[in-house]
Amino acid sequence: MRFLVDIQLPPVLAHWLIRRGHDACHAYELGLGQADDRELHAVAISQGRILVSKDEDFFVLAIRPGDRLGLLWLRMGNCRSKTLLTILETQWPAIVAAFEAGEQIVEVR
Repeated sequence: MRFLVDIQLPPVLAHWLIRRGHDACHAYELGLGQADDRELHAVAISQGRILVSKDEDFFVLAIRPGDRLGLLWLRMGNCRSKTLLTILETQWPAIVAAFEAGEQIVEVR
């Protein structure tokens, strides 16, 4: 799977995804540090990437009829990177299975 990690999330998350065998990059790595939501949305779609974000605005974009954005929507509150990665580690098999089954939006709490 290919992922684009949103600006407000730590770059360590992209590295975590890469260590699990995925193609992942952080928005900063693509020069998108100042990009708005619509630009990140367009880049994710054009590159065939699942956007990883906490931003509800991406959920609103992704649920529009015909929208193709894949979204890993992180719904936990603000937390340290270590806590975020621990949560993802425990749920990762189910997350991967959901995307492989064709889910467009996967929510993590």
